[in-house]
Order: sequence, then structure tokens, then C-alpha cells
Amino acid sequence: MVNNMQWKYRALTVAAIASVSLMIISSLPLNNQTPQNISLILKTFGSISDLESFINSKLASEKQSYPYRPTLSIPKTAFSTRAEAESLNAPDFSTTNIQVEGVDEADIVKTDGQRIFIASGKYVYIVEAYPPENMKVLSKIQLDGYILGLFIRGDRLIVFTQVEEWLEDKPEGDQATIKPAIISFKTYTFARIYGLAEFEEPMLLGNITVDGWYIDSRMIENYVYLVSMQTFTSNKIVLPSLSVNGGLREVSPDKIYYSEAIEKPIGYTIITAINILNPELTAAKAVLTGSVSCIYMSMSNLYAVFPTFQSTSSGYWQEKTEIYRIAVNELNITCEAGGEVPGAVLNQFSMDEYEGYFRIATTVSSLSPRSEVTWKNNLYVLNATTLKIVGRLEGLALGERIYSARFMGSRCYLVTFKKVDPLFTINLSDPANPHVLGELKIPGYSDYLHPFGENYLIGIGKEAVPAEEGDFAWYQGLKISLFNISDIESPAEVDKIIIGDRGTDSPVLRDHHALLFSKARNLLVIPITEARLSTEEYSEGVPPWAYGRPVFQGAYIFHVSPENGIELRGRITHNEGDVIASIYEVKRAIYIGDILYTISDGKIKANDLTSLSEIAELPLD
Repeated sequence: MVNNMQWKYRALTVAAIASVSLMIISSLPLNNQTPQNISLILKTFGSISDLESFINSKLASEKQSYPYRPTLSIPKTAFSTRAEAESLNAPDFSTTNIQVEGVDEADIVKTDGQRIFIASGKYVYIVEAYPPENMKVLSKIQLDGYILGLFIRGDRLIVFTQVEEWLEDKPEGDQATIKPAIISFKTYTFARIYGLAEFEEPMLLGNITVDGWYIDSRMIENYVYLVSMQTFTSNKIVLPSLSVNGGLREVSPDKIYYSEAIEKPIGYTIITAINILNPELTAAKAVLTGSVSCIYMSMSNLYAVFPTFQSTSSGYWQEKTEIYRIAVNELNITCEAGGEVPGAVLNQFSMDEYEGYFRIATTVSSLSPRSEVTWKNNLYVLNATTLKIVGRLEGLALGERIYSARFMGSRCYLVTFKKVDPLFTINLSDPANPHVLGELKIPGYSDYLHPFGENYLIGIGKEAVPAEEGDFAWYQGLKISLFNISDIESPAEVDKIIIGDRGTDSPVLRDHHALLFSKARNLLVIPITEARLSTEEYSEGVPPWAYGRPVFQGAYIFHVSPENGIELRGRITHNEGDVIASIYEVKRAIYIGDILYTISDGKIKANDLTSLSEIAELPLD
């Protein structure tokens, strides 16, 4: 039995969602602000005393109204791009689907077309993978802390880890007799840069430690941008700091941005720029923020967003999202604009920068004075320079929330869900007038939307059946849909395939790292844990809420085409017999040439990409 299966499953009942939202929203401080089309004025501090005074005044004001502290949200990491091939004779190899071309994102598996780099627990394995008959482990790097992701560029390997240090804050003087010690912890994010002149003996070239939780990272050419979140511990206010090859560097007050309008500063969002060719060339700046939920990055701007709440004039509580735009150019980091929109974003795919505009899709959760929770969905177009709203589309799918979003040029595709899956096609060609052009309602929902050329979308999510009583639906097996979007006013689901029963799961639903797709090869590979129901256990029929038992875990290989739809070609597992062991749970799949590699913590398998017959297997100790 897979030991982490239980937390993967989620129930989609309105009652459950409403109760969670009610608990969150009912714990919030009251204020009288309403959503405004504002551009936050950003400043930096003149001294550490100015910083302390500003934060203490904000925290004091907050404590008088309500002692609320938002919890830190750590988002998923995302995709990697193609690493550079070492020679013109190297075979073609797969790339993972990044959001923005040219902006790489960290992942737990990378390849350079000959070797595979695998993060597993506290180890990085460097594997000679091609040709598969000679597959072997070249070296293994042990690190402190859990590995969060990797980058590969040329002869550089960049590895991110995170470590927590427990602290005891002891009162001094007279306070020591009346106040107990406060136990807290501090988190550090590490970036290790290795030279790969010798793959058998990677050489540590850069050792960078940054305060705070790892939020996310990106790489543009030879520069890595690391985003971390440092919250204030106990009642101490300290400057954020980093260590570069053992040398401590503080982020001085004149490099910390803030807005007078911020209501609840809980810490610093730290942006660290690292030159991977010369790690000594590392720069950092910070923004005084709430708890950052996720980031989006274009070739020139990094957008950090964090949720907060406000009351409206009608007495409703509503979520809102504050946005900061940080301009980046090699080691130059400048926080240039701030703004806000109603609602909360789902993930990085809810945001996009295009032709001078920043687009963002949100779900607004509202709590009425009678404690009734409602949802609606909005899309905003902001001037990217000022972050002021220039266009808006509000009130989509009342009572539902966004499950997936994808911006594609002048169009946006949104999936909302409560009882059925509406796929909205939205025209953004006029930034001041975004509007819905088409809508498709089908059972189930898509957690992830993947472009398949300009005229098709692949949706990956769950099938669902409406509940007999109540305004909700029970999700069922994993569903893969092929949508024809060539007629934007009439999108159509031209094919779908459903895997397993309720309880079937895939990491792709939460982390698009796990998806392998090649349009040129019509190839789609998804790691899936398939669950099946036994009808013999239910004499009066299988209820829609019943979970199946896991019967298979591995990679499902599909052929996808407009002509033939979605066709299952085969499956590859790392387990033997009926036992599903977590160490052999397939997490990633890549191809090099005509070889398909599947990777788990326990082994690598190489299969012929055409016949899917096994060629070689390499255990990972």
C-alpha cells in the first residue's frame, strides 16, 4: 500500500469547502476597506530604526484589532526546460513544459541528453543513461536537508535544499521570572552550485545560504533567481541575510521595499540573484510582505502575490491578492510596482504577462453577515508598469471556484467546478474589455490544462457524478480530455479517457513537473496510481462516495492526436507483483532519442519508446 495515499485524495463537497472557508474567514480582523483600483507606492527604508518603527507600528495596530497571523503557504515547485546538449551529435531528448519560454524552473529530475540528474531525499544521483545498455550511477551527492529541486546548465548543477533550526528565545532580566522561553524555529534555504568537469567527482563551486522558506526559483541563461520567505520569529525584528561561500551579507534597509498600505507585514520576501558561473556574484533584495503564495516570472519581471482579506461596505468578508512586480536583469533587482485585485489565485498558471499587460484570474470567497459562503471568479487585466487595473471580467460561474487556468496569447481558458465542469474561453485581445466567447459544460473537471498546438487543449483532472442530494458532485476516476478550441465560441470535448475509480490519483493533478508531453511525437506520459472498486463488496450497488483500492502504480503512455483522440499504448511499473511500494512509485518520465526512461526513488527503467519493451533497469541504492 502506498503510504502517502490518504492525503492525496480530496472530497469535493460544498459543505466541506464552505466549512474550511468559514473557519479561515471568521478568524480575520475587521476593517472598512473596499477593493480599489490602486497602485501601491513603494519605498525603501533609510535605516534599521525606520524599519523597526514601521513594523512595530503595524503590528501594534493589528494587535489592537485582532491578534491574527496568516500561516505560511509553500507552493509547489514547477517544470524544467531542456538542458543544453554537449554536442551536435547528441540525440533528441524531452523537455518539460515550462510556462514561459526561456525561463527555466527547478525540478527533481533533469537531463542533458546523455545523463539524468535525480533528486531523491537528501541525495542527487548523476546517472550515465544513454545508451541505456551501459546505464550506471556516475556519482552520488549527499546534502543536508530535503532536496527541493535542480537546475542544469552546461557544466553547472544547481541544487536547492531547506533546513529548519529550532530556536529558544529566553527572556532577560526581570522578564525571565515571569515569562517562559519561547520555542520557535528558523528556516534556511541552501543553493549549492557544482562544477561538472568530472561527472564522477562533482566540485562544489558555490555555497549560498538564504534566510527563509523556499518559495520558488527560476533560471534565465546564467542567472538563477531564488525566492524565499522569512517570517518574523517571536517579537524580534532582524534584517534578512545570506551567506555566500561562508561570507555573511545582510540585506540593508535601503534594499528592503515596502508600501505604507500594507496591513499585516509578517516577514520578508527575499529575491536572490545568483551568477552560476561565478557564485561570488550574488545579490539580494527584499520586500516587506504578507505570506507569499506563489510567483510568476517573465523574461524581465518577477511577480510575487500574497492573499489577504478585507470587509466591504455591505458587511461581506472578501479575499484579495496583493501583487508586487520585481524587475530583474542579471544581478539587478528592483521592486517597481505594487497593486491588488479581489480574490485569490490558484497557482502560477493563473497569472501571465503579455504585450505590456499582466493578466490574473482569481476566485473570490465571500462571507455574508449571515455566515453564508459564496464564490465567484474574476479575471483582471493590469497595466504591467503600474499594476493598475485596466480591464475586468467579474462574476464568472457563481458558486464555483477555479480549478485550472491557462493563458495563451490573447486568449484565456478557465475551468471552474461545483457539479459540472465549465470550460470558459475568454477573449483578451482588447485589454480594456475581456469577455467570454464560449463555454462548455461537461461532467468532472480539469486540474491542469496543457496546450496541444493552437487548436487543442489537453485537460487532466477527475470525472465526477452529481450527488442525488445536495448541490455538489462526487469525483471519480482520473480523466484525460482532449478539447477542440479552434472555434473559440464553441469549444468541444472531442475525446476523453477515464482511468480507474474513485481514489485514482496522479501527481500531475498537483504538480505539472510530472507530465511528459511531446507534440512532435504525439506522446503523453502520466504517472498514475490506479484504484479499483470491488462490486462484490456492495450488494446494493456501488455508492458514488466509495473509494477503490490501489491496484497499480506506474507510468501510463498515451498517443494523442486530433485524428484518433487519446489512445492508451501501455503501462510501465517499477513494482513487482501486487505490492505497491512507495520507493518504486514512478515520479517522472523523460525520453532520450527513442528510449523512454521512468524514474522512481528506487530505480530507473529504460524502455523502447515504440514497442515499450524493457531494455535495461538500474537500481538506486
